[in-house]
Amino acid sequence: MTAELSPETIDAFMYASHGAPFDVLGAHPVGKGSTAIRAIQTAYKSLAVVEEPSGTRHEMSRLHDQGFWEVTLSTPLDKLKYHFEGETYEGQKASFPDPYVFPRSLTDFDLYLLGEGTHLESHTKLGAHLVEVEGIKGVRFALWAPNAQRVAVVGNFNRWDARVNPMRQVGNGFWELFMPNLGEGEIYKFDILSRFNDYRIQKSDPYGFTSEMRPKTASVVCDLSKYTWHDDEWIAARAEKNGLKAPICIYEVHLGSWRKRPEGTWMTYRDMAHELVGYVKDMGFTHIELMPVAEHPLDASWGYQVTGYFAPTSRYGTPEDFMYFVDQCHQNGIGVILDWVPAHFPKDGHALSYFDGTHLYEHADSRQGEHPDWGTLIFNFGRNEVRNFLLSNALFWLEKYHIDGLRVDAVSSMLYLDFSRKQGEWIPNQYGSNENLDAIAFLKSFNEIVHEKIPGAITVAEESTAWSMVSRPTYVGGLGFTYKWNMGWMHDTLKYISKDPVYRRWEHNLLTFSMLYAFSENFVLSLSHDEVVHMKGSLIQKIAGDWWQKFATMRLLFGYQYTHPGKKLNFMGQEFGQWNEWSEARDLDWYLLSLPTHTSLQNWVRDLNRFYRSQPALFEQDFDWTGFKWINPNDSDNSIFSYVRYALDPQEFLVMVINFTPVPRYDYEIGVPEGGFYKEMLNSDSSYYGGGNVGNAGGVHAQPMRWGEFSHRISITVPPLSISIFKLQRD
Repeated sequence: MTAELSPETIDAFMYASHGAPFDVLGAHPVGKGSTAIRAIQTAYKSLAVVEEPSGTRHEMSRLHDQGFWEVTLSTPLDKLKYHFEGETYEGQKASFPDPYVFPRSLTDFDLYLLGEGTHLESHTKLGAHLVEVEGIKGVRFALWAPNAQRVAVVGNFNRWDARVNPMRQVGNGFWELFMPNLGEGEIYKFDILSRFNDYRIQKSDPYGFTSEMRPKTASVVCDLSKYTWHDDEWIAARAEKNGLKAPICIYEVHLGSWRKRPEGTWMTYRDMAHELVGYVKDMGFTHIELMPVAEHPLDASWGYQVTGYFAPTSRYGTPEDFMYFVDQCHQNGIGVILDWVPAHFPKDGHALSYFDGTHLYEHADSRQGEHPDWGTLIFNFGRNEVRNFLLSNALFWLEKYHIDGLRVDAVSSMLYLDFSRKQGEWIPNQYGSNENLDAIAFLKSFNEIVHEKIPGAITVAEESTAWSMVSRPTYVGGLGFTYKWNMGWMHDTLKYISKDPVYRRWEHNLLTFSMLYAFSENFVLSLSHDEVVHMKGSLIQKIAGDWWQKFATMRLLFGYQYTHPGKKLNFMGQEFGQWNEWSEARDLDWYLLSLPTHTSLQNWVRDLNRFYRSQPALFEQDFDWTGFKWINPNDSDNSIFSYVRYALDPQEFLVMVINFTPVPRYDYEIGVPEGGFYKEMLNSDSSYYGGGNVGNAGGVHAQPMRWGEFSHRISITVPPLSISIFKLQRD
């Protein structure tokens, strides 16, 4: 018995263009008390409906020779329960439920929030999720593609045939389908037919939790609920560990090139959970900052051209492996900051670009939607669903992977409509100016939501312009970031150390200038990967002078960084004096540690980290003038700088003297706040660190003689190219 169905309808399905599959496929009442059941199964030479629980079998008729099946039963729809049984052309027999009898999963409330851009857990609704519906386990697929005429989910389970499993459209452009009997590890994509220009393409899942190893691009069904965390103690104390008054010294890492296995392959997340974490703990760093780990197709992009925003890259293992890495960091007292890239995304055809035959995630006008320098596309921050995608993604990393903070890449490019554009290549905002109002609103919303939803989590801006109040709360007009990279300090400092010491007296202001704005933001002093790539040379290569001067200046540079107001960040390899410019294609030059000069520098950084963390004067007042006071900022003739750092308790302070020339200075006088014995706590010229052992024999006594604003003075020996740190011994 066959129900009537027009040839045009059947052809629409068999040409994969029908956009309303639930109107036709599945079970539908026909006549009086009868039910028509239809299915598309192109791989089967025979297909039958088997009623449950009786087991009565009804062979289906093939209405199209490529696999459109139908049978009409005399059983009423409300009394019918069934499954399919069939045999493939290869002789394989299978039994499976009908995907087109299950109810929709996206509720009206979900659709309202998604459309409004306020569904902060959209990753729990869109994408692929292992669920149980009406007692049957399977995978629920959901996608946003408002300009699609038809969307189908394809994979090995249907031989990548877009005709077999078209999805149901609900709401304003959302598509969903529950696929019974599918499980973890299934490979899939979404096959999209646009309403425009017959555009057809297969896309990976924007919300996919993991992906195939590049160069393959399919998404993979993944269960993120299996891992058991053991970092409750860390999470409870995280707000204090990440706070403005906490010691923060960050080790920036590219996971693929920190260290490789002996055969040259990547280490896994679990390998690094022990080797990298053990190294960072021994070196005394408080945090690891990971260059982007979200899925990306090109190794040379270092992760900054993201195609899988919700997927840790499969290069180094599974999502569960990455959870283990973060967990091990926390159990060893190390925070994890993740580089996050909401500014732009690549043009790779399988990902977000031109997603449903329209510029869905990006602006259509290239003057707004494309980065001229990077060849990437810019998110349309004015679109609710796009903002929702990014906000949900930020919370996803912080909640699901217990990440402690997000460092937002390329914030400057988001703030300005004319970023890196010439006159006529950009579109002003509604007020005729160059501020990207949609991006600004997004960044403010991002920071408000992160700080509200994830207690203790931090946000860090890579922002290189004079935009004001980047790290000030939104309620006073700021962007709301916790911290901002101090790009000005980095630029001026590297320029200064590149000068021959004989000429530094003429560049003295490069170091004093930073104190004019040091407290305008909550700064992180960053010496990042950006400074040691693209023919810029390694950090030690930038320094003027011979071998000895380079290593002495490296020690001095780190000492200056750690005693200057602001939190600290250093890129991997700098701690032992990597000579080669960094490349993602090889690991660090660990063999250098067989040389005493490099081992001594590493010892200095290790001890400096530990000393820094033990001295409240170096971190409690990083963002307030009361934590810093110049002793003498004006000794340009000797290229010597001296200053005091104060803890919250003003009686807890340190005195710093730094000498940027290779000439020792004897009987050098500076003022100090109080009388007593000033112990020399650290001296970068110690022979243990590779220096010449010029110093002060343990410390000096202060004399009750005024020196400038100070009531006492000390006379010291200032070693060449060094930093000396003194502390008053009150006992």
